[in-house]
Amino acid sequence: MGLQAPLWRAIAAYRFASLAYAAVLLVLNRADYSHLPWAWVILAGMVAWTAVTTRAYAVPARRTHTLLAADLLVTAAALLSTAAVQYAASTYQANMPVTATWIAGPVLAWAVAAGRRAGMAAAIALGICDLILVHRSLVHIEGPGLNGPILLLLSGWVVGYVSRLATQAESALQRATEIEAASRERERIARDIHDSVLQVLALVQRRGTEAGGEAAEIGRLAGEQEAALRTLIGTGSEQAIPFGELDLRTLLTRDATALVSVITPAEPVRLSGEAAEQTALAVRAALDNVRQHCGEGTHAWVLVEDEGAVVTVTIRDDGTGIPPGRLADAAADGRLGVSHAIRGRIRDLGGSASVNSGPGAGTEVRLRIPRAGQMA
Repeated sequence: MGLQAPLWRAIAAYRFASLAYAAVLLVLNRADYSHLPWAWVILAGMVAWTAVTTRAYAVPARRTHTLLAADLLVTAAALLSTAAVQYAASTYQANMPVTATWIAGPVLAWAVAAGRRAGMAAAIALGICDLILVHRSLVHIEGPGLNGPILLLLSGWVVGYVSRLATQAESALQRATEIEAASRERERIARDIHDSVLQVLALVQRRGTEAGGEAAEIGRLAGEQEAALRTLIGTGSEQAIPFGELDLRTLLTRDATALVSVITPAEPVRLSGEAAEQTALAVRAALDNVRQHCGEGTHAWVLVEDEGAVVTVTIRDDGTGIPPGRLADAAADGRLGVSHAIRGRIRDLGGSASVNSGPGAGTEVRLRIPRAGQMA
């Protein structure tokens, strides 16, 4: 039905209540009418038109601009017909017209269907008709004659604003429902993959490693595919990330292999787009150093910690470590992998990077990246 459906029902209820109010006013203020029977005829026409529009507005496909325009014209005609059935003195004193408050119906309908601007436009059109009815001119306007048009204008704005909020809420609800359905389907597929494909790949890796030779290479490839598949089914669920930000987990888990383990929090680790991309590049530079300078089979671990104001990324390996003075010598020789590719990138983000290592003790690179407006 949509969240706008209650608004249309409320408009229908308002219009019928306005008809009852108009009938009461005809009875109480009958002395103001020079042609009272014709006033009742106009009211009967208003009842018939309200029944027609209520049925039409109940079907979303029928809420066309043609129907909305016809509703506005019929209401304006009913309002202006007051001049033919009411004494001129009563009209000039801004007594209620034969339509009473019924004229707000098209304003509300336009506001719900097309937003507050359309509602205000309909209010202005009917407000001009009301002013013409009361003052016969738009030049000299005074007295309580402005009350009705102003109330119409405010009604069009408020109802249009509420309608827009309802539309946005409906879109958000639909999106959330789609994400929930996709997450459940993904969980189901992940269970099926875990019970079949991942176990087969793990078996191939283990048997290949045990067999050695060419089988070991097949086992290594199977292990890499297993790690990549685990990453895919473990971190691919959709999360709502604000515009201009990225989830650091998504960027880092792409580097997961059989020898590289990426451990991340369960919730998104949000950073600005630039900060997330530069951090991912710094991590890849550290992993490249592991592959280039450590022996085959060296394992590396990437640990991501979200500390609120600061995001910490730690890269550890079980390699041979870095001899004392090696980093300074590398920088002096123009090899700037650590000083520029890692420390330089993080420093430009306002963060810090530290390297702890020793011969035979492996290496630990710790990156601390502040969120916007924070200091590392």
